[in-house]
Amino acid sequence: MYNLKQSAAHSLAALSLVLGLLPGPGAAATAESVKKAAEPAPASQPAAETAAPQAPASAAPVPPPMPATKTMEVVDNPYGLGAVWEQGDFVARGTLIIMVIMSIGSWYILLTKLLEQRKLFADADKVRQSFWKAGTLEQGLATLSPVGAFHYVCGNALEASREHSGALAKEVSLSNWIEMGFERSFEEIQSRLQVGLAFLGTVGSTAPFVGLFGTVWGIYHALTAIGIAGQASIDKVAGPVGESLIMTAIGLAVAVPAVLGYNWLVRRNKSAMAHVHAFAADLEKVLLGGNRPGAKR
Repeated sequence: MYNLKQSAAHSLAALSLVLGLLPGPGAAATAESVKKAAEPAPASQPAAETAAPQAPASAAPVPPPMPATKTMEVVDNPYGLGAVWEQGDFVARGTLIIMVIMSIGSWYILLTKLLEQRKLFADADKVRQSFWKAGTLEQGLATLSPVGAFHYVCGNALEASREHSGALAKEVSLSNWIEMGFERSFEEIQSRLQVGLAFLGTVGSTAPFVGLFGTVWGIYHALTAIGIAGQASIDKVAGPVGESLIMTAIGLAVAVPAVLGYNWLVRRNKSAMAHVHAFAADLEKVLLGGNRPGAKR
């Protein structure tokens, strides 16, 4: 019996020793975690799970955006010369028509007088080149233009020398008679050169006032329309008033060329008459020196 108890005690001691050597649940979990930590990470996992991505060392500079190109906007202007004609009454339209007639007349006279003076200066050159080189005064007269001033002066002088005879020769000297003929010729040529200059002077002095009248009339109607409508904002006032000021601008545009053309033509007329007077003085010397028509100079 004693041996049986002793054997049972040794068996229990051996069993306890064996159970102590076996790993428990906590030890098994610890061993499992150590095993998993020792295993390498699988290659299929992304790099983002193992390490955080690093920013690049130097980022490329981003160019600034290109500025947007500005497009020209076409603004529809309801005010202008066309609006003055369309919206104006008979007074405004009549004023415009008068200034247009003034402008057309001024340019027509200016161009025609310039052509006339050009022909006169061409005759002056022809006198120096061919008239005095002719054998007789009649032959020299044939070289001049029949409608020119020099032809007119020479023809009257030759006619006056033929008429100076008999009782007339006793009462009036040949010199005085020829000079009287020259004076009549000069007056005729001067009056011919001045044709149209009075119109230019009138346009130059009155066109600005005609335009000013149109402006005053337009402003009056614009303010009346604004008062009736009851709207006095700047857009309602500036447009009609600026439209009326176009009349003044047109008046100045008509007057300035007329004044400049008038002064220019007057100076050229003086130069042309100086050529005519010089020709008459030379012609008088020939006639009074005994070189009658048909004689050589």
